[in-house]
Amino acid sequence: MAKKAKTLGVNLPVPQSTEEATTAIADIGALNREIGRFNADANDRIAEINKVLADKVLPLQERVTALTEGLKVWAEAHRASLTNGGKVKFANLVTGTISWRNLPPKVSLRKVDDVITAIKQMGLGKKFLRTKEEVDKEAMLKEADRARTVAGVTIGSAGEEFIVEPFEVDAPGAQA
Repeated sequence: MAKKAKTLGVNLPVPQSTEEATTAIADIGALNREIGRFNADANDRIAEINKVLADKVLPLQERVTALTEGLKVWAEAHRASLTNGGKVKFANLVTGTISWRNLPPKVSLRKVDDVITAIKQMGLGKKFLRTKEEVDKEAMLKEADRARTVAGVTIGSAGEEFIVEPFEVDAPGAQA
């Protein structure tokens, strides 16, 4: 049974001449500019909304911070009674809960090269240093014929992309 050939361009406005192709590119440019105007308008509106929101929320956030810090001072002063002598790390109050959490430990490094050198000098390399092994894809692309001989490696085509770039003029001093 013969395969049915795919028909490209069905239900698409396919230009039938160079003039129609030129018009299509101009239309694409006009549509892209219109999309850009809609996006710019939306971004302007979003910026206005964000400014109004920030103006209204900032004083509220400052008040929450002040209340939280004051509550923390009070809770620390009464921690023993609130936590039943340290048996629990929370206190249920009528309107909510306060609690204390231990943060997980973290390692901070300054001058990483010096730290690595010190670890090696102390003989702690196997405990505190790791070696990461990974495939060098850039090297494989440079030697594609040889890389193809490795089981599991496929060097594919980068493909081809069709690009339409309508000519546009930027006004002097205009920013995109």
